[in-house]
Amino acid sequence: MLSVGEMLKKERERKGIILPDIEKQIRIREKFLRAVEENDWNFFSSKVYVAGVIRNYAIFLGMDPKKILAFFRRDYEKTEEVRFKRKLPHDRLAPETKRVFTISISLLFVVFAAYFVYQLTLYFSPPKVVFIAPTQSMFKREDKVKIVGKTDKDALITIFGERVYQNKEGVFEFNLPLKKGNNEVFIEVIGANGKKVIIHRSFTKTG
Repeated sequence: MLSVGEMLKKERERKGIILPDIEKQIRIREKFLRAVEENDWNFFSSKVYVAGVIRNYAIFLGMDPKKILAFFRRDYEKTEEVRFKRKLPHDRLAPETKRVFTISISLLFVVFAAYFVYQLTLYFSPPKVVFIAPTQSMFKREDKVKIVGKTDKDALITIFGERVYQNKEGVFEFNLPLKKGNNEVFIEVIGANGKKVIIHRSFTKTG
């Protein structure tokens, strides 16, 4: 029986499409698409995240996303190595031990729920962008300014239709030519989950 990764890869190869072309179309990094095809779930930060990548990949290939995600859940559950300790009989536990055990289980559940909500929030949120430089908006003699920002290292950045690449820390740079008067720049950032944010900045050259 084919795995979900093999299904997607087989359909992609049948249509003669290469991964770099899919990356450009659905704006998901090639390394994530390749990890899906290889069923490498440990490559992703959460089950919710990989499900989103698979869904967009399946839609692009013209496949039924619900059916593909059903196969994914089947494959994913096989890799989970969650083992529960044998439950002790209640009559062997002292009252104090029972209370500590109950509190521990409750705390574990709260931590798990909080982590799940956090991962879900990350998946549905646009990428965070921090504008570092320049700190001023008025210039007199400069012919250009260097725009410096920071975002997710897996995000896709575009300025004036030009792809801008960030380093391993997520820092990116762009030299903006200045003309006399008002100069506007729009920084488009798309996260690995497909969510987009646009940062607008305006700079004035007086000289």
